[in-house]
Amino acid sequence: MTALRTQALVAVVLGVLSLVALGFSHLALTDIAHGEPDVAGEWLVVQVSALIFAVFTVVALVTLLRVVRSRA
Repeated sequence: MTALRTQALVAVVLGVLSLVALGFSHLALTDIAHGEPDVAGEWLVVQVSALIFAVFTVVALVTLLRVVRSRA
């Protein structure tokens, strides 16, 4: 498997993981908005989700740039 295919597969896996994290973030933010007494765990879920989103965005952009360069 080529490096570009591997990188694309990693981007796809991170994309699916990002969708799952989006669902968990929604649930956590709903608990926070409803005024739950202890929301430390919910904020941790939001922070981890934000990290997953950031990593996915960077990997996806780098992968797309490599695809564009390889096709040019």
